Amino acid sequence: MDTRPILFFDSGVGGLSIVGPARAALPDAPFVYAADSAGFPYGTKSEAEIAARVPVLLGRLAERYRPRLIVIACNTASTIALPVVRAALDLPVVGTVPAIKPAALLSKTRTIGVLGTEATVRQAYVDDLAAKFAGDCTVLRYGSAALVEMAEAKLHGRVVAPERYAAVLDGLFSQPGGGAIDMIVNACTHFPLVEAELAAAAPGVRFVDGGPGIARRIVHLMQGESWSGAGEATAVFTRLGDEERALGPALAAHGFGGIEQL
Repeated sequence: MDTRPILFFDSGVGGLSIVGPARAALPDAPFVYAADSAGFPYGTKSEAEIAARVPVLLGRLAERYRPRLIVIACNTASTIALPVVRAALDLPVVGTVPAIKPAALLSKTRTIGVLGTEATVRQAYVDDLAAKFAGDCTVLRYGSAALVEMAEAKLHGRVVAPERYAAVLDGLFSQPGGGAIDMIVNACTHFPLVEAELAAAAPGVRFVDGGPGIARRIVHLMQGESWSGAGEATAVFTRLGDEERALGPALAAHGFGGIEQL
């Protein structure tokens, strides 16, 4: 039987927001979730650091787990390292990009916010997406490393004050024209994990992310594949200490029973 898994990769646990829709679409597929905890967070690192680190790690992960498909469940890593990874690995690699297209389709005010890491929102790739899919919209961006940490804190079971979410969103709303924003793109996979908190801080604003679209892409690429088990799932960290072990309950809630170190 073919036991090769689908492998999801992120700097931390944000990629779990991508795992959810994918698991719903392919409940019998074995999954491996890999978090580069030793390199976390990516959003404050330079492009050169990420471009050098991610392909090497994915090469090691591909050798160890022999996945049939890799999902880079991290917007920052995708926008910087995806072409290099695809060139280096002889298997399908799916990236994660900001969901600007669906936001533009849904916006009534034609003003969209893109909320991501600092590394993601400054990428030319975001310029290209905005020009291609939201040419008639005002697209405002804001990068927040704090919100990544807040999402990780939530999964660790720590309480985050509601006003901290409002302060992050103010980075968008306080910009010229920001008061007209009616759609916000969660352009970091961590952010859908705290979408309820963000929505509470911004009544009347809708949030979109790339999770459902990525799940559809995975299903398309895996057409005709057979699965050997009932959705076995393993999590692996590049550093496995007390902080990572404390994520056990959150990982178990997403179906990941075992934790390993790369």
